[in-house]
Amino acid sequence: MKYYIEKTIESDFEITVEKTKAVLKDQGFGVLSEIDIHDALKKKLDVDFRKYKILGACHPASAYKALQAEDKIGTMLPCSVIVQEIDKNRTEVAAVNPVASMIAVENKALKDTAEEIRSRLEKAVNSL
Repeated sequence: MKYYIEKTIESDFEITVEKTKAVLKDQGFGVLSEIDIHDALKKKLDVDFRKYKILGACHPASAYKALQAEDKIGTMLPCSVIVQEIDKNRTEVAAVNPVASMIAVENKALKDTAEEIRSRLEKAVNSL
């Protein structure tokens, strides 16, 4: 089982970041955090890394359900979604596969929630 859901599209990086946020919102996610890896690596290591952002996406109702079933599940929240520039006007979007992540957590109550979130993330990524 792959640990991620991905799609590569012909699109500008910044436009793809905004489109990704919009399709996540359409599936009920909010973006709680945004980490610019390109800028962080430039500041901390003075290296030039490709354009790469990590979006911390959260589906509140599912997060609440998961937290009720497993109090330490917050270590795996929110769902990470990356946007990275492959080439000029070619960008990849990848999201964590929560079903693969939940294999490590031995709590059957999380299975349905993980499958629901995977479905929503797949719809979001595939709609790009």
